[in-house]
Amino acid sequence: MSTHLRLKFGQRIRQLRLASGLSQEEFADHVGFARTYMSRIETGAANPSLDAIEALASALNVRVAELFHTL
Repeated sequence: MSTHLRLKFGQRIRQLRLASGLSQEEFADHVGFARTYMSRIETGAANPSLDAIEALASALNVRVAELFHTL
């Protein structure tokens, strides 16, 4: 079950990142994450902390709740 949630979360992050017009590498640099970690988040392989989720929301200029909107 948690793998499914991580996958859906990663898909949502990717969707919002693409809408912002940034490549994965550009976005990772903007957030302060390694590109490999960003890739792991988007593919559901990583389990981001609350601090990482907050950083993602801030970089995307959305509220944290918006990251979970369609999950």
